[in-house]
Amino acid sequence: MSLQALKRTVSKQARTVTPAIRSLATPSSSRSDFKQTLSDGPSLDDFIVDNVPERVVFGNTKVPRLPSYLKTNIPKGSSFASIKKDLRGLGLHTVCEEARCPNIGDCWGGKEGASEVEGKRAATATIMLMGDTCTRGCRFCSIKTSRAPPPLDPHEPENTAEAISRWGLGYIVLTSVDRDDLADGGARHFAETIRKIKQKAPQILVEALTGDFQGSLPMVSVVAKSGLDVYAHNIETAEALTRFVRDRRATFRQSLKVLEHAKAEGVRVTKTSIMLGVGENEEQVIDALGELRKVDVDVVTFGQYMRPTKRHMKVERYVEPAEFDRWKIIAEDMGFMYVASGPLVRSSYKAGEFYIENVLRGKGTEKRAKNLLDHKGTTSGLISSTS
Repeated sequence: MSLQALKRTVSKQARTVTPAIRSLATPSSSRSDFKQTLSDGPSLDDFIVDNVPERVVFGNTKVPRLPSYLKTNIPKGSSFASIKKDLRGLGLHTVCEEARCPNIGDCWGGKEGASEVEGKRAATATIMLMGDTCTRGCRFCSIKTSRAPPPLDPHEPENTAEAISRWGLGYIVLTSVDRDDLADGGARHFAETIRKIKQKAPQILVEALTGDFQGSLPMVSVVAKSGLDVYAHNIETAEALTRFVRDRRATFRQSLKVLEHAKAEGVRVTKTSIMLGVGENEEQVIDALGELRKVDVDVVTFGQYMRPTKRHMKVERYVEPAEFDRWKIIAEDMGFMYVASGPLVRSSYKAGEFYIENVLRGKGTEKRAKNLLDHKGTTSGLISSTS
């Protein structure tokens, strides 16, 4: 067969081939099933109801809602701006910022409606020494943690004293992260800062809110003898809840020994703080107060625990202001020199306002003397409390 004849044969066969039909390899009834489901399902009328709710609730309704009395205003004011500017310039840290305290504007802002000088004198700031990274991980605290924080800044005591003397505050609180990585827990650094402040501004009242120095009482002595006015160490909660709230290295009994030793070293005022709303009951709190009185703690504060982030332990309940008032009465009746109790009270909240007039300037000791006379009916209490 010639080449031309072969081409004609192939072309004719191609024209007679039945064209292929595109289709699914396996026929599906999904479309018909979907149509049937729609027709059998609810109609538009089923979604339209007469009783439309006035309020739609979004989010997690199982978590207690933040009460109005725990909401605060945005920080502002000349005193607030001045303190913040100096902190940044000198590279200092505050627990007010690091722990996200709700009272930062109230404390740093000073006295509302007062002159600039009076406002600064009424303001309170809490400087956090030894960096912004802690070696412990308490379940309520938002401060950063690490086993090996950066080394101490040798210029921090001088810079802190310079900033505080410049502000013209009447009361300053020094606290610190826990530094279990240091041989002395940072006690000497703490004490040096207090001495520098007293040299530059002797009129300022200084409160030291310390850790437990891993139970090292000699290190407690180093801070207690540095010239401070108030030695504070927080037990945070009742003994039964301590292991669920605080780092495992912190114990209730160890904290009591720190406070007891500070008083034995001649500190005029010792102080602690208790958070409410973490699962405690009344009996546990009363027991804790009793143990504090046994070691002669002078001042106690009660405040509401507020969860800093979702990674931290949950708020068990929000305590009503009336209950805080009741705890104030109970603690005062047990013999505490001064009690600050309220939803927004923190261990250093409005420290100047609470203590300068009522405790450190003399009125607190007069009140305690009167309480001792009322309870004991003797004059020995007056002599011991005013000496």
